[in-house]
Amino acid sequence: MNRMKILITCLVVILTGCSRDNTESLTDIRVDRASLVMMVGESVQLMATPVPDEASADFVWTTDDATVATATGNGLVAAVAEGSTNVCVGNMDGSVKVRIPVTVGKKSVPIVSINLSVGEVSLSVGETATVVATPIPADADATTFVWSSENELIASASAEGVISGHDAGVTNIVVATPDGDVKKRIKATVSGGAGSPTVVLYHRTLTDMASYPELSVGGIGQYVAQGLNITTNTALVRLDKFYALGQRQVRYRVRFSADAKAIFRTNNDGDFEAYVDVPGKKIAIATRPSTPAKTVDFLTPEHEYVIEIHRSYQQHKIRITDLTTGQSDELSATHDGVGGVGKGAVQPGFYVGGQHDYYCFGLQSGTCMLVRQISVRALECDFWLMIYGDSISEPEGYFPTATYPQSWTQRVMNRVKGRAVSSGRGGGNIGDLTDRIKNELPFVKSKYVMITIGTNGGNTEANLGALVEYIRSQGAIPILNNIPCNESGTQVSTNQTIEKVRQKYGVKGCRFDLATSLDGDGRQVDQSMMYWENYTNGWGEIYHHPNEKGGQKMFERTLIDLPEIYE
Repeated sequence: MNRMKILITCLVVILTGCSRDNTESLTDIRVDRASLVMMVGESVQLMATPVPDEASADFVWTTDDATVATATGNGLVAAVAEGSTNVCVGNMDGSVKVRIPVTVGKKSVPIVSINLSVGEVSLSVGETATVVATPIPADADATTFVWSSENELIASASAEGVISGHDAGVTNIVVATPDGDVKKRIKATVSGGAGSPTVVLYHRTLTDMASYPELSVGGIGQYVAQGLNITTNTALVRLDKFYALGQRQVRYRVRFSADAKAIFRTNNDGDFEAYVDVPGKKIAIATRPSTPAKTVDFLTPEHEYVIEIHRSYQQHKIRITDLTTGQSDELSATHDGVGGVGKGAVQPGFYVGGQHDYYCFGLQSGTCMLVRQISVRALECDFWLMIYGDSISEPEGYFPTATYPQSWTQRVMNRVKGRAVSSGRGGGNIGDLTDRIKNELPFVKSKYVMITIGTNGGNTEANLGALVEYIRSQGAIPILNNIPCNESGTQVSTNQTIEKVRQKYGVKGCRFDLATSLDGDGRQVDQSMMYWENYTNGWGEIYHHPNEKGGQKMFERTLIDLPEIYE
């Protein structure tokens, strides 16, 4: 009996011991990766273990956003698309859960070649053609290209793939990735050559193997193999070519030192000024009132740039393009005239300048700037009509922007059926007007050249006759207009001289004096047609710049005297 009791007691103890739960509770989950950075299409196996190690658990794998990444039941994570999400691993009841951040990036696709929209381009001097470049494969990482020409005297290429013809010949345009590892060439054939209309007024690639007498360097730099290296800020280099086309640009190919602050100006007196500040990473245009500079984050001394200064009548712009990366940025400002002067001003205005006369450039401060190329370009060529003169032909200088389309030059140019441009210069006389025509007309060409000059003197029969002969030598038809009436009546004798020259050479002209006179006889000015300029410097009160009403009457007079320009 006793043995039986002992046996039963032992059996109870054994069974009781086997029924106890020795499993530890799950408190956390250990994952072998704290985060994942993956590329689209990539897969990564994650491993999860319980904490403590003795705990028992079945894990469930999910993601917060399955459009970015997915996870299988055993922790295999697959990257689906660019973005960020979390991979989650937890126990069955969700009481314990761990998130692993996942960042998915685009898979790197190296570029193997460049596809061009055309295989070659053929264009005339002065023409442009746009070529589109795309990477091969289409989803390659490279999205920008660097454009260059093997002979920029024949053709050049902008950062946007616009190819411009400069002179007759054949060259290659090179399209390359920023690192230069992948390149493609496109053949450019330019026809026309000397004598054909072109937008290129001046173009030079600077080296130490040639001389450039038209560039006044003045000891502030020297020519080296790569270009003109400017190292002094005591003066500016000046291009001794007189320009006043209402629509044109100058383009500089340049490299800057890390501390360079460069200035691009017209005339030594700063009629117009733009700046490139390398250490400050800014571009600016001087205006009154002042215009804030613009930040250009990609500006760095290691790269080469194209700096373009644009003018389109009252609109002015500086544009900078990085030739290494293809990045570009720009800043613009619009000149808004005051109308009259002093008490006669119709508004405060906004001064930018007129980009008159001579292009100047150099250092404001810093170690050096290397100028490799200079190009002056008109926006168009092969004109039907070019309008030349002094301030009478430059209403963009004094007209308010709001009413500028009502100026006489704009009315005429908008009415003619062909291309038209004006080239007025306030304060100009027949001498500098002749220089302008010689620097512009032989290149751009025009059927008609209209002259309205004489307010500032110099209108002798000899000077006007020589001008008529030169215009004809360029294959153009000269038009000599009478100048409008003014407060002093000086137009009377000037217009008599103009009439003699018209008669001698058999040329036509418009009687602007009749259109702006009080009695229609060309003598006493009708002040209602002119802006009132109330000077306090001894000039007194002046009425010789046509306002909106005067502009309308002058335009109407051209319809009477010069109907052929509208045919």
